[in-house]
Amino acid sequence: METEAIEGGFANPVFDAQTMFRAVMDAMARPGTIQPCGELTAPPAPLSPVAAAVALALCDADTPLWLDPALQASPAAKHWLGFHTGAPLAHTPADAHFAIVSDPAELIALENFAQGTQEYPDRSTTLILQVPSLSGGETLHLEGPGIETSFAFAPVSLPRHFVEQWKQNRARFPRGVDVILAAPEGVACLPRTTRIKTKEA
Repeated sequence: METEAIEGGFANPVFDAQTMFRAVMDAMARPGTIQPCGELTAPPAPLSPVAAAVALALCDADTPLWLDPALQASPAAKHWLGFHTGAPLAHTPADAHFAIVSDPAELIALENFAQGTQEYPDRSTTLILQVPSLSGGETLHLEGPGIETSFAFAPVSLPRHFVEQWKQNRARFPRGVDVILAAPEGVACLPRTTRIKTKEA
């Protein structure tokens, strides 16, 4: 356990963190696009390599981190994240700057996470969802900033009622959460400004 909680971080911390940060920023700027990043980490299960790399690039001692029940139940995963990021664990979803979700199908409602305020919309939670793939699921049509007209996107295993929840999330703008999808092929993002439709109008 001790060894598992320490090994498997970035081999080249500065370079790898920059690579991962750039991939996330590019994915946020162009919602739905897949930004490849490789497997830069080897964390203990059920934490995935790509979700772990996102956490290492974004989280630090000033960003409380919420873990879903499966990750909470893994001492190795908790210790690994604590060792490599220094991020304290958030006691509730509303306290979290970031949240890692290993089982999106069981995710609690988005409204339970920090939504930010009208004055400080950035004081919200960014969710990192581990998904098996960014293609092959129900086709979603994305519109909004960073998308020329409409962009087709079909991730697998999104939370239940996600499209409806996302409409409510977007209606709270400038408040609301942002989502990073972490899959073996890379990362894709859904910033709160993105509109999602299940069928093209």
